[in-house]
Amino acid sequence: MAAVAVMRWVAGILRPLNFLVPLAYNSSCNIRLISGLSIQCFNRVQAPLASSVTKPLLSVSDLSCGCPLSIFNSVTPLLPHILQQPVRTLTYYSLRKGKRKSVKSVVYRFLRLHCGLWLRKKAGYKKKLWKKSIPQKRRSREQVFCNKTQSKLLDKMTTSFWKRRNWYVDDPFQKYHDRTNLRL
Repeated sequence: MAAVAVMRWVAGILRPLNFLVPLAYNSSCNIRLISGLSIQCFNRVQAPLASSVTKPLLSVSDLSCGCPLSIFNSVTPLLPHILQQPVRTLTYYSLRKGKRKSVKSVVYRFLRLHCGLWLRKKAGYKKKLWKKSIPQKRRSREQVFCNKTQSKLLDKMTTSFWKRRNWYVDDPFQKYHDRTNLRL
């Protein structure tokens, strides 16, 4: 019941794309998608899930007309964000030692100061440099602080190893590790 409702909703969204897919019907009501590279027969709709296990949603025999199904088959690889839920790749218990693991992209992209603030580069600092002026390039290379909610989330995504105080030789951020003269 729910699968039929989802198919009707998807068919309503994708109906304007009918002209993109040339169709040829067999007598057995299987739908063939004709392309210049290959001809494949689609008997079921396969939707990728977050766990990368595919599960058939709806059979061709469940529909009276195959047009929305063929469009769904052809557009599904182009729009994976419709069917996949966003995931935060945080490991709570590792397989070897059963410990919590840090998210590596957080460790690579952000810097945590000892006072609990997180530093990051401005968004798009590597993008379209050919059209930016010199002062704009300099401003985009600056580092900015994350806000309170972002800092809390980043703290949850890292282990205590990344929260300890480090002493580096000639650390450019040494004066920012401790918050002084700030009213809380």
